[in-house]
Amino acid sequence: MGSFRYILRDTLRLITRHWGLSILTLLTTVTVLFLLGLSSLFALNLRHMVNRVEGELVVQAYLKNGSDASGLAGRIRSVSYVRDVRVISPEEALDRLRAKLGNQAKAVTLLGENPLPWGLEIQVEKASFVSMLVRDLVALPSVEEVVYSGQLADKLSRISVLATRVSGAIMLLGAIISSLVIFNTIRIALYSKSEEIQVMLLVGATRTYIAFPFVLQGLFLGTIGAVLAVVALASGYAYVVSVLKATLPFVVMLQNQTFLLKFHLILLGTGMTLGWMCSWFAVTRFITRAARPS
Repeated sequence: MGSFRYILRDTLRLITRHWGLSILTLLTTVTVLFLLGLSSLFALNLRHMVNRVEGELVVQAYLKNGSDASGLAGRIRSVSYVRDVRVISPEEALDRLRAKLGNQAKAVTLLGENPLPWGLEIQVEKASFVSMLVRDLVALPSVEEVVYSGQLADKLSRISVLATRVSGAIMLLGAIISSLVIFNTIRIALYSKSEEIQVMLLVGATRTYIAFPFVLQGLFLGTIGAVLAVVALASGYAYVVSVLKATLPFVVMLQNQTFLLKFHLILLGTGMTLGWMCSWFAVTRFITRAARPS
């Protein structure tokens, strides 16, 4: 208990005695974590937009006369990659046709009896499942015709794969850069205290006792930096979303508060972990080199 009290005392001294370097480390941590969160939000929003476009892709299946539309819809709805199935009655299809024709809708009345068949509008989870769904629909005896945007589905499928790779690469690159910057910042701070560490080694202090204050300092600065970065990121993101709503309403960004809360907590945990791990690696390597006989 006494040793831990001394460790806390030394940690406080490290932070206050070299307050300029502590502030520099803190500002670096805030900036790096803010940029990491910003790049991650960009990647997540990119993926969200692609998923939204994929979700709006519709496959239309027209049924033969006498087919059970509701029963077929239930069977298709049970397929794992199908998001939604909507039954379109001939009357609803006729109303849609009239709405599209506009002033020429009177020509529809010349048709007499409604010739339009029952239909299904099917949405899938991803564009890559469209070709599979169409192949299964065409094989059904009750389906007369299948209409879908084949080229659009293929392009969306490729864009989806590309967006997944790009977003993953952005987040991975951001995490690596953040770790290197924080590690080097803490290592610079250690060099400014090299004489203190060597003196402590000479008087018989254990490596763990020497390292703990630096690790706690890194954990403290990483946590405070992460908190400030999360606050700045949350405020900035809310402002950007409000501006886009007013100027570009067709751009739909992530606004799920539960998801954003989890994201901010993960970013906070990332800052704490980076501060602890980078401090530990930096001080361990430094103490190992300092303890070698010259």
